[in-house]
Amino acid sequence: MIKPTPNPPQAESTSPYESLDSKKLHDAAERALDHYLKPSAAAVRFHKPSSMFQVVPDMDNESLLVHACESLASASIMTSDIAAYVESPQRQTILAIQQIIMLAELAVNRVLDNVEISQPAAHS
Repeated sequence: MIKPTPNPPQAESTSPYESLDSKKLHDAAERALDHYLKPSAAAVRFHKPSSMFQVVPDMDNESLLVHACESLASASIMTSDIAAYVESPQRQTILAIQQIIMLAELAVNRVLDNVEISQPAAHS
């Protein structure tokens, strides 16, 4: 019987350290990965987070709650829309996420109902 493919070449070893040069290449690769994936302690210490989406510290609670409620309502509508386009079991997962969002929205609405709105003092 004739074999359709030849035998693969015999490899002596698959170690990455076959020679001194391969050890140097491995060390260089590790240094490069560490440079990009493990920032130095000094870089981490002086990292200033972005303030692009920062909430101002003096924002009143009612405004924050209203914004959170509107965001949750939007997320609920988006998940409902997405659920209409997918099949089970992903649909059940998305609808479960929507239910969690709706429960959070109900909680935020209750807090809004309980918040006493402070009226500015009237000037005489």
